[in-house]
Amino acid sequence: MLIAKESIAYQVNTELLNTYWKIGRIIVEHEQDSEERAAYGKRLLDELSKELTQEFGRGFSVSNLQFMRRFYQEYPIQQTLSVKLSWSHYCELLIISDLQKRSFYEKEAINAGWSVRELKRQIKTSLFERILLSEGKTNKQTVLSLSQKGIEVSKAQDIMKDPYVFEFLGVPENKPMMENDLEEALVKHIEKFLLELGRGFMFVGTQQRITLNNNHYYVDMVFYNKILRSYVLIELKTSKLMPEAVGQLNMYLNYYQSEVNDEIDNPPIGIILCTDKDNVAAEYALGGLSNQIFASKYTLYIPDKQRLISEVEAVLEEWHEESN
Repeated sequence: MLIAKESIAYQVNTELLNTYWKIGRIIVEHEQDSEERAAYGKRLLDELSKELTQEFGRGFSVSNLQFMRRFYQEYPIQQTLSVKLSWSHYCELLIISDLQKRSFYEKEAINAGWSVRELKRQIKTSLFERILLSEGKTNKQTVLSLSQKGIEVSKAQDIMKDPYVFEFLGVPENKPMMENDLEEALVKHIEKFLLELGRGFMFVGTQQRITLNNNHYYVDMVFYNKILRSYVLIELKTSKLMPEAVGQLNMYLNYYQSEVNDEIDNPPIGIILCTDKDNVAAEYALGGLSNQIFASKYTLYIPDKQRLISEVEAVLEEWHEESN
């Protein structure tokens, strides 16, 4: 019964996308037929909206017809449409004017199976810019790859973001939090935390005990990434990155490599989530380690989108100047 319902939903969505695309084509071709008709495009949409609404009911408002027109203009080849996305997905995507950015969100929505709500959140929290900044020395090849394929998870660096955004916790800006409070809040919203972490993550548990020479240590949060086939150990810090945190996490990773990993598992990955980090100090603290340890900032509110965009543009401009 479930398979039958999914099949019906798939067919309905396919027909809806095809219908809206064809309506968009009709509007565009009519407007392009003569300059006079193009000048009265707004009146055309008003009349068309009234007629279609009267004939078929809701769904044909002027704004929706404008989206249909743009739908055809941005996707003139019908075969490029993905039936894995709904009309509501495409309405969100069409708002993005940057083609590479739009293509990235489209590919990720398909690859990760995002709902419309999750797509809106990822756009709002500037995932595209955060991924680019996580690459460090961003270059045009990275931008092109992201726009063509979305996020490809093949190595530990591919799962990293900077910053991570935990606005879903609902914590007021500048309100201090203890580490155990942050951990408890993330567990309470574990589904949203998993979405923020990215594809392939499965939650193992919190405060996972490690015993060495009768001394007990506890890893804040442990996940398993089924794509990388690696345990991911996360340490939460409500302060800036400190070198001793790196050493502690390195010890945990050595333990998991030796005592927890199965033969099919790849080396574990460590992530320190902190409120701030000095890039130079982080480079020295993390450099030369045999284990894979990363440090990323987190924020409890949606970051300034324009600031992130400006940072990406500055890095790309610097790269362009160095390459010339």
